[in-house]
Amino acid sequence: MPLRVDVKNNYLHLLEACIRSKSLTEAKKIHQHFLKNASNITDISVLHKLTHLYLSCNQLAPARHLFDEIPHPSVTLWNQFIRAYAWNGQFDVAIDVYYRMLRLCVEANKYTYPFVLKACSGLLAVEDGVEIHNHVRNSGLESDVFVCTALVDFYAKCGSLEEAKRLFNSMSSRDVVAWNAMISGFSLYGLCDDAMRLIMQMQEEGISPNSSTIVGFLPAVGEAKALGPGKVLHGYCVRRSFYNGVVVGTGLLDMYAKCECLSYAKKIFDAMGIRNEVSWSAMIGGYVSSDCMREALELFDQMGLKDAVNPTPVTLGSVIRACAKLTDLSRGRKLHCYIVKSGSVLDILLGNTLLSMYAKCGVMDDAIRFFNEMNPKDSVSFSAIICGCVQNGNAEEALSIFQKMQLSGIDPDLTTMLGVLPACSHLAALQHGFCSHGYLVVRGFATDTLICNALIDMYSKCGKIGFAREIFDRMERRDIVSWNAMIIGYGIHGLGVEALALFHDLLALGLKPDDITFICLLSACSHSGLVMEGKHWFDAMSRDFSLAPRMEHCICMVDILGRAGHVEEAHHFIQDMPFEPDVHVWSALLSACRIHKNIDLGEEVSKKIQCLGPESTGNFVLLSNIYSSAGRWDDAADIRITQKDWGLKKTPGCSWIETNGIVHAFLGGDQSHQQLPQISRKLEELLVEMKRLGYRAEYSFVFQDVEEEEKEQILLYHSEKLAIAFGILNLKAGKPILVTKNLRVCGDCHAAIKVITIITKREITVRDANRFHHFKDGTCNCGDFW
Repeated sequence: MPLRVDVKNNYLHLLEACIRSKSLTEAKKIHQHFLKNASNITDISVLHKLTHLYLSCNQLAPARHLFDEIPHPSVTLWNQFIRAYAWNGQFDVAIDVYYRMLRLCVEANKYTYPFVLKACSGLLAVEDGVEIHNHVRNSGLESDVFVCTALVDFYAKCGSLEEAKRLFNSMSSRDVVAWNAMISGFSLYGLCDDAMRLIMQMQEEGISPNSSTIVGFLPAVGEAKALGPGKVLHGYCVRRSFYNGVVVGTGLLDMYAKCECLSYAKKIFDAMGIRNEVSWSAMIGGYVSSDCMREALELFDQMGLKDAVNPTPVTLGSVIRACAKLTDLSRGRKLHCYIVKSGSVLDILLGNTLLSMYAKCGVMDDAIRFFNEMNPKDSVSFSAIICGCVQNGNAEEALSIFQKMQLSGIDPDLTTMLGVLPACSHLAALQHGFCSHGYLVVRGFATDTLICNALIDMYSKCGKIGFAREIFDRMERRDIVSWNAMIIGYGIHGLGVEALALFHDLLALGLKPDDITFICLLSACSHSGLVMEGKHWFDAMSRDFSLAPRMEHCICMVDILGRAGHVEEAHHFIQDMPFEPDVHVWSALLSACRIHKNIDLGEEVSKKIQCLGPESTGNFVLLSNIYSSAGRWDDAADIRITQKDWGLKKTPGCSWIETNGIVHAFLGGDQSHQQLPQISRKLEELLVEMKRLGYRAEYSFVFQDVEEEEKEQILLYHSEKLAIAFGILNLKAGKPILVTKNLRVCGDCHAAIKVITIITKREITVRDANRFHHFKDGTCNCGDFW
C-alpha cells in the first residue's frame, strides 16, 4: 500500500531540511521512523531523498544500501554516486558504478562525465579515460564547456599534454576553469615556462587568473626555483586580495621555501590570519629541505601550542627526517611513540621514514625489528633497510633481506639495486653481483648513470676490473662520478699507469675534474709507487685547476711518499701543511714507519696521535707491531696495555669468500666453521708443499712473544689462509679464488699465497683494506709494494 500523499510530503519536507543542514543524527531518526511506520518502504521518491541525504553527509555505505533497493534509479542519482566515490578517493568504485549504469541502459549526461573523468585522472587510468572520451563523442557532448574542460583536466593530469592542448585549443568558449585545468597540467609536469605563457595568454583574451590559477601554478615555480616569477605572482595576489586566503598563503610560502628564500616564507607564515595543518607542514618541510633541521623542530614544538593543529603524516615525516639528519634518536623515538598512539603507524610512507631514521641513527637492531613489524611493506621499505644495513657495515644482512624481498613478490626498483650493489662490493660477492646485473638488464635499468657507476664500483671491488671498464666504455652518459669510480678502480688494482691514462682522457674531452678525482688519482699513484706523478698532480691541483688541497689529498701525498720509503720527506710535508694535520695524516706516516722499520720516528708520531686522540685501535696496533718486529716485546706489551686503558679493542682479521652464491666468513684462528677438519688438513698439506718450494714462515708478523713452532701455527691460521683453503676444497680445480679481507694482508700471507698459486696452479686474488693483490704463478701484481 503506497504512502498517503500528505505523509510522503512530510517525509520529503523533513529529509530536505536535513539535506540542507547535513544533520546525520536527525536523518537517522527519520529513517528509523520511516522503517517502523511505513507499510511500503519502497516509495521511490522517499528512497531517492534518503539516499541523497546520506550522500550529502558522506555516508556512502548506507547510501549504497538504499540505492541498491531502488528499482530504476534516475541518472541524477547515478551521477551523485559517481561524484561521491570520486571525491572520496574511491576512484575504481566510481568507474565501476559508471560502467554498471551503462550496462543497465541508463544514458549518461553532461553531468556524468566530469565526475567519472575525475576518477580516471585520479587513477591515471588512461585507457578508461580514452574510452569514456569516445562515449562523449558519441553522445555529442564534446563541445560542452564543462565536459571538454573535464577532458582537458583528465589528459593533462595523465601526462597526455598534447591531447589536452589539442582539446583546449578546439574549445569555442573557454572559461577560467578550462584555463586552470591546462595551467595545472603544465605545472604538474614541471613545465613552468609553458604554464607562464598560458597565464599571459589568458589575460590577453580578457580572462583574469583567479586564486585557483595561482595555486595551480605555484608548485611549478617552486620546483623550478624561479624566484623572479614567484615574486610577480606574489605581487598579483596582493593586488587581487588573494593574499589572506589560507590556500594561496600556503602555496606562496611553499614556493618561497622551495626557492630557498626562507625569510620570505616565514614572513608569509607569520602573517597568515588562518593557518591549517598544510600551512604548518609546508613551513616545516621548507626548513627540512633547506637543511635547517633545528628550526624545523622548534616550529614543530610550536604547532600544537599556537594553533592547536594536529600534525599530518606529511608533517611527521618531515620532522622525522630532521631527527635523522641530526641523529637525534631520543626525539625520533618519542615521535615514534606519538605515531603509534595516534594510529598513524599504518601509514606506509611514515613507516618508511621511521625506518630510515633508525638506520641513519645507526641503531640497526631497532630498524630491523621495526621493519619486521611493518605490514604492509613496499619496495621503499626494503630499499631503506637494505641501504641502512650497507651503510652500517652489515652487507651480509643486506643481501639476506634482498633475497627475502624477492621471495615476497615485491619487485626491486632502481633505488633498491643502488643499495644491493654496494653490498656485493663490500663482500666481493661476485655471483650476487652477476645476478643483480642480469636483473638490471632485464628491467631496463642497466643504462641508468647511477646504476652504471655502482656497477663499475662493484666489478672493481669484486676483482673484475676488465668488466668495470666495459661498463664504463658502454655508458651513454658519464658524469664525473663515473670517471672517478673507474680511476679509483684502476688504483686499487695497482694499475696506476692506466689510471693516469684515463685521467688524461678526461682532460682531453674538456671535462673538469673535481677534488674527489684528485683523491682517486693520488691514491692510484700511491698504490703503484708513482711518486713523481703524484707530486706533479698534487701541485697541479691548485696551480692548474684552482682546487685547494684538502686533508684527504694530504693523506694521499703522505702515503705516496711514505710507501716509497721517503719517510723523512713525508714528515717534512706534514710539517709544512697549511692547516693542522689530523690523526689520519699522522696515521699514514706511522704506517710508513712500520713498513720501513723507522722506530724513532714511529714513537714520535705515535705520541702526536695519542695527543689528538686515536679514533681506532689501528694506530696502537701499528706501533705495537713496530716494537714486535724489532723484538722489543716489553714495549709492545706496554702499548697493548695503553690500548686497553683507552677502552679500545683490536679489530680481528676477517676474510670472506663466495662459493655457489653463499658468502663464508673466517676469523683468524677460527675454530667454528663446519668444514674446519678438512680446512686444517688442507693447510697442513699446503705447508709441507710450501716448505718444499722454499717457503719459510716470517715470524716477524707474529706479535706475541711465543715459541717459533707456535708462531708458525698462528701464521698458518690467518683468516686469508683459512678462506683460501676453503676455496681450494670447494671450487673446481683451476678455478680462480677471490678472497676479501678487512685488514691489510700480512707479509707472511703475501709470501705464502704466491707459493700456493704454484702448488694449486690457479690464480688467487686477495682484496685487503688497501688494494687488490693478483697472485699468479708465484708472483703478485703489486710487486711486493703495498
